[in-house]
Amino acid sequence: MSYPDPRYFGAKGQVSAAFRPASPAPDTGVVSYVATQKDTGGEFGLYKIDMPPRSMGAAEHFHRTISESFYVLSGEVRLYNGDRWLTAGQGDFLHVPVGGLHAFRNDSADPVSLLLLFTPGAPRDEYFEKVAEYAQRSRAELKAFRIKHDQYDTDLLDD
Repeated sequence: MSYPDPRYFGAKGQVSAAFRPASPAPDTGVVSYVATQKDTGGEFGLYKIDMPPRSMGAAEHFHRTISESFYVLSGEVRLYNGDRWLTAGQGDFLHVPVGGLHAFRNDSADPVSLLLLFTPGAPRDEYFEKVAEYAQRSRAELKAFRIKHDQYDTDLLDD
């Protein structure tokens, strides 16, 4: 492996770092936006997930354009790696390459907190903000919404 091709060609560097205090971050209840694709120029999206006890995260699915990584901050979460369910705790990490089947849920009696990293950055904000609404609509509308957001749920593929 080698480093990617250079994208900055200046001689002395530049002042370009962006700081955002924690308080103004949008919050959808379960998902907090740490850094969206808008914040990172499309390089990545970083989200914090706070799941209550015994809650479903996402059913088995894959993405065609983005990879997804999970880093457990606290609690125990069940992660599906495309082959089997694993119990992950604080400090555990799972990387899912583009096309990799995966899912997650909290089966425990305790809350869980984890980071989700999408690369490259994608406009996931609308997905997190409206997926619960679309889950109440028809299967066809839910499938179209998920596909719009590069989420291919295996239980909807045959519809």
